[in-house]
Amino acid sequence: MSMDPSRVAIVIPAYNETATIGTVVEEVSVYGMPIVVDDASQDDTSEVSGTAGAIVVRNPTNGGYDDALNAGFVRAEQLGYDFVVTFDGDGQHDAKSLAIVLHHLASGAELVVGVRPRKARVAEWLFGLAAHVRYGIRDPLCGLKGYQMDLYRAQGYFDSSGSIGTELMFFGLQRGCRIVQVDVPVRQRNGSTRFGRSLRSDWKILRAMLSMLGRWEPVKSKPRSR
Repeated sequence: MSMDPSRVAIVIPAYNETATIGTVVEEVSVYGMPIVVDDASQDDTSEVSGTAGAIVVRNPTNGGYDDALNAGFVRAEQLGYDFVVTFDGDGQHDAKSLAIVLHHLASGAELVVGVRPRKARVAEWLFGLAAHVRYGIRDPLCGLKGYQMDLYRAQGYFDSSGSIGTELMFFGLQRGCRIVQVDVPVRQRNGSTRFGRSLRSDWKILRAMLSMLGRWEPVKSKPRSR
């Protein structure tokens, strides 16, 4: 089942992504309207994104990944989109994966979660293991996820606690919404990961894991994988 691109916003958080963001915007535009959230970049991310055809939201200060996604969802809601797909701005995701995500959303899934073939660091692997055992979610930190906007409206926000893009997903699990997991390829990124390589970044991931696992109850019905 195909999806009308006019119903889809593709929210792309970006910080100093001049090298990749133009290509990313052009590639995803086939599937929906790119909304690039420039998280106070110090380069030309906003200008390159706008020239490539994206709606650009520029945060006045660098608030991090979750603040950027919050701003993107707010703009998508203001513009009346029915679906949002989150997509990284560093060129790691293959835009062709969007066709699979949107197929499942068009077929009735309320949330589609991408699953990467590998994880960048040990803290991500631990979060994934804990989420898989407790909730059946294999890769909670994958930046490629698709949402029906009704799920976002039900919670009223995307993130409130620095969950690294996972709070709305766990909210959907607790509601018993229809969730589908899909394998997605990952390309080599240019530069450092969005989490960095420091112990502080590892702790940020582990803190998000402990917060989410302590807040949400285990689920009886596990999400499907495709």
